[in-house]
Amino acid sequence: MNCKIPKEERNRIISLIHQEVVPAIGCTEPIAVALCVAKAAEILGMRPEKITVLLSANILKNAMGVGIPGTDMIGLPIAIALGALIGKPEYQLEVLKDCTPESVKEGKKMVDSQIIDIRLKEDIEEKLYVEATCEAAGNRATAVISGGHTNFVFACRNDNTIFDKRSAASSQADTASVDLNLRKVYDFATTTPLEEIRFILEAKRLNKQAAERSFQGNYGHALGKMLKGSGTEQRIMGNNTFTHILSYTSAACDARMAGAMIPVMSNSGSGNQGIAATLPVVIYAEDNHKSKEELIRALTLSHLTAIYIKQNMGKLSALCGCVVAATGSSCGITYLMGGHYQQVSFAVQNMIANLTGMICDGAKPSCALKLTSGVSMAVLSAILAIENKCVTSVEGIIEDSVDLSIRNLTQIGSVGMNETDKLVLNIMTHKHCD
Repeated sequence: MNCKIPKEERNRIISLIHQEVVPAIGCTEPIAVALCVAKAAEILGMRPEKITVLLSANILKNAMGVGIPGTDMIGLPIAIALGALIGKPEYQLEVLKDCTPESVKEGKKMVDSQIIDIRLKEDIEEKLYVEATCEAAGNRATAVISGGHTNFVFACRNDNTIFDKRSAASSQADTASVDLNLRKVYDFATTTPLEEIRFILEAKRLNKQAAERSFQGNYGHALGKMLKGSGTEQRIMGNNTFTHILSYTSAACDARMAGAMIPVMSNSGSGNQGIAATLPVVIYAEDNHKSKEELIRALTLSHLTAIYIKQNMGKLSALCGCVVAATGSSCGITYLMGGHYQQVSFAVQNMIANLTGMICDGAKPSCALKLTSGVSMAVLSAILAIENKCVTSVEGIIEDSVDLSIRNLTQIGSVGMNETDKLVLNIMTHKHCD
């Protein structure tokens, strides 16, 4: 098979995938906060006596309701404390993987001492922004993450600036340098020499392992375990590829949102997006005895489609990321069903016509329900696409060009739903909970 993408451009795309498809432990928003605090504490060079964290509204929204790995606790304070105490910046999104019961106990003491101050960063346009300042013995150190969950743009100690890249904060240069469209994504996934993209199988290993470990426990709402059961669920839905896809996808999310110390392979800064882009494709391939090459190409198509869409939407938005990731997995499943570019583009159109508008109301255990909704539609859209059935341009936001439809989706998510985002955050922060 002749590769349709020149070598130099393939290398840029491969670098992009390596940048965006990385292991993560725990929800990536509180983990990004822990990472930023870990960097500031490292620069300070001593145990902080005071920690101040300024966050964008979207970071705050996604960090309020999720479990922090290894702690049996929810929310930012313990993540911040552990970032300061045991976090290692070089671990990136696995910054808390050295967490132990002893460090959690010490972290709880730090939280109780009330030295942690968490605030909303006012008047910033960037939706992914974390600023951490650690102080001790008359010294202070600040680190800033912006534009990407591991993208440090500023660091200083006292009055000495270590680096300052804030002018380019809103978009990571490596991501912006790759000009993608769906045709290029498809050609890359289906014609690139296999040895160049075989690494994507690590996503299968990590995310399937996360689901299987989840089946052994009772994490979150245990949706995946319930769907895998042999009771009422199977009598209603059956024991088939469709229910296998739903159970594995939701199980991995159950464990991750509950704070299990289980790594997953993320996509575009989101573990849930990585799960949704991976497991539906993996389970379909295994149940239908597809070859390893077919699986590698389908996974590459799924993940790179999600990356392409997120490039134009931004890392965080009011639109639930499972819409994007499930669109990727619908492409991968369509390919495994024998579809070519036209059918893959039909799958994307069908997904955009259906799930656009699903709000993100923060990361939390019930994200498993949203992922299940997304991948349910991924399968349905693929089935329609393989029969050459596609939502037409006279309907809603769909255009004749699939790339224009993607643009419409990303415009709605990044611009049109800004007021929705503000209202969702306001509701979340003013709930009257007993």
